[in-house]
Amino acid sequence: MTEHAVILVSGGMDSATAVYEARERGYEPLFLHTSYGQRTEDKEFESARTLADAVGAADFLHVETEHLARIGASSLTDEDIDVADADFESDEIPTSYVPFRNANLLSMATSYAEARGASAVFIGAHSEDFAGYPDCRPAFFEAFQNVIDVGTKPGTEIGLHAPFVEWSKTDIAKRGLELGVPYEHTWSCYRAEEPACGTCDSCAFRLQAFQRLGVEDPIEYEERPDYTE
Repeated sequence: MTEHAVILVSGGMDSATAVYEARERGYEPLFLHTSYGQRTEDKEFESARTLADAVGAADFLHVETEHLARIGASSLTDEDIDVADADFESDEIPTSYVPFRNANLLSMATSYAEARGASAVFIGAHSEDFAGYPDCRPAFFEAFQNVIDVGTKPGTEIGLHAPFVEWSKTDIAKRGLELGVPYEHTWSCYRAEEPACGTCDSCAFRLQAFQRLGVEDPIEYEERPDYTE
């Protein structure tokens, strides 16, 4: 019997790699994509939809979560807050942090998994995320697994998987290239829908990963700084 996994698919490279990792582990993917008023929501939706078609996803659930934009306090959703340029040395929580977003998204993913009888939920968070985002820490996912266990109906077994939580972006890119992830259909930029800016945090970590591997990132950028120096 085929097991299904709900995968939080943003349209970015981490979640795309999580899709292929889940498939490698024998799961049939159920895509959950949310639009929450982020600057690049149309491009992200297009990327997620294209990826779903590419892997023959068993389902694609698109949910509007615009309450996150109404709550605000993030440069991803508030035009009055600038998206900062990349700063690899900063220990501050970046302006792109959406307060408690992953708890919101994982709650929906758990509901979806329970309703569909899926045995797993996957999220593509990684170590360079939790350096800045508190809801990407290993301890957060461990705590949320407990929430799943106590908050679902008796007999429900849903495992929360964050397979890259101790990995770097470079590790993820390497794994994705091994698995044949079509990174040309993913989008990471926080600022623009095309071309990618190349200078926000998300673009910088992505470009750095490809540059460290000596592989050309297949999407278009306004500029491609060298982030390996």
